Amino acid sequence: MAKIKPSQGAPFARIMGVGGYRPTRVVPNDVILETIDSSDEWIRSRSGIATRHWASPEETVTAMSVEAAGKAIADAGITPEQVGGVIVSTVSHFKQTPAVATEIADKIGANKPAAFDISAGCAGFGYGLTLAKGMVVEGSAEYVLVIGVERLSDLTDLEDRATAFLFGDGAGAVVVGPAKEPAIGPTVWGSEGDKSETIKQTVAWTDYRDGTVERFPAITQEGQAVFRWAVFEMAKVAQQALDAAGITAEELDVFIPHQANMRIIDSMVKTLKLPEHVTVARDVETTGNTSAASIPLAMERLLATGQAKSGDTALVIGFGAGLVYAATVVTLP
Repeated sequence: MAKIKPSQGAPFARIMGVGGYRPTRVVPNDVILETIDSSDEWIRSRSGIATRHWASPEETVTAMSVEAAGKAIADAGITPEQVGGVIVSTVSHFKQTPAVATEIADKIGANKPAAFDISAGCAGFGYGLTLAKGMVVEGSAEYVLVIGVERLSDLTDLEDRATAFLFGDGAGAVVVGPAKEPAIGPTVWGSEGDKSETIKQTVAWTDYRDGTVERFPAITQEGQAVFRWAVFEMAKVAQQALDAAGITAEELDVFIPHQANMRIIDSMVKTLKLPEHVTVARDVETTGNTSAASIPLAMERLLATGQAKSGDTALVIGFGAGLVYAATVVTLP
């Protein structure tokens, strides 16, 4: 019986570079109020959101991803040709096939990398990061590009008072590469499919195609149910990720949760009993909920503004439609 040669990867993996792209159009709450009966004060008090970015026709999923990827590759100090894997998490690329990752890989100048899309909603970045870590350690790629990208403005019902103000567009990317010591901790991830109705697409594409419904599909959610789940259950998952990494809240430098809602973020900080010295990402105020893009976009902004620095220890957690979640502790690039 022949023996299979073991994989020859790196001992560990780390995030080497990060990049982000936000569409040029900034949309204040006043624009949202043109189609729903609400107020700026109500939107801010419920979500913490003051503005969000909406993409133009030219700012496609591919175009935004290419911009974010280029910045991440440059930040990592590698060339596009060295990228051996491209993982794209999105729920707003409207071509079922081929994977948008293949188009992005070609446009950035990568040399025949593995390329595929994943659909894990707002937890998609965490899923992609975990897969990239495995590829680097396993040895199938030396450097892997992980992109979270969304054009959620295409899936927003502007007449839905519960969700019209929530969503924004953008792309965030990181490069994952080899490391000599642990810099991406164990991932605590999972799903609760019995709660899948709490965040969902309103109708199937085929219903719209066949004329069963007249309105284009949109994202809808049961706000209170999602809030309770995120605050109570995801705080537990975040703590499990800290425990798995052997890190205490006191040793943490940065907390980067999915940018869903400011009230959720603040409640998680309180439940986790994070010390005052921990920097907390609150990018949701000016970027809105960008689903899979929210964590890398928030990470990029914290580093760019000096609120976080290279080498800081950060807890990241994403959670959303499915319901799915993923949390891990990382060393910032």
